[in-house]
Amino acid sequence: MVAAVRGAVAAMCMSGMRELTVRAGLVEATPPEMITDEHAPAAVRRLPRRGRDVLVVVAHWAYGATGGVVFDRIPERVRSRPGAGPAYGVVLWLGFEFLVVPLSGLRFRHGGSVGQRVAFAADHILYGAVLQGGGRRHVSRRQRP
Repeated sequence: MVAAVRGAVAAMCMSGMRELTVRAGLVEATPPEMITDEHAPAAVRRLPRRGRDVLVVVAHWAYGATGGVVFDRIPERVRSRPGAGPAYGVVLWLGFEFLVVPLSGLRFRHGGSVGQRVAFAADHILYGAVLQGGGRRHVSRRQRP
């Protein structure tokens, strides 16, 4: 449960960073928006923009929570190493870039600028850093003296 919450909070941090990069003009559309616009069922695409936006954010947070649970399953000796969280975030981003995009035919592959890709890499590094807890090792109640 803690891992899922940490993953959701990390995704929320990404959402904030994404808002900044969109408003700064570095990012035209985020991957969750692209996926929703291009591959969501017709019922979702017919929702008013505000409803679709809320759905996209909540789905991203749920995906982030799932990523937190997966990260928690990585052996402690690997997960606790400095930089493991940010590296995990980068691996997730590269998986999107080199697996999800080509397999799904998203337009991102053809239209992504260098600035947009740097912004996506940065927000995934942030996700991983928050997920790892800033490099601090999480100690459960059972482990505390």
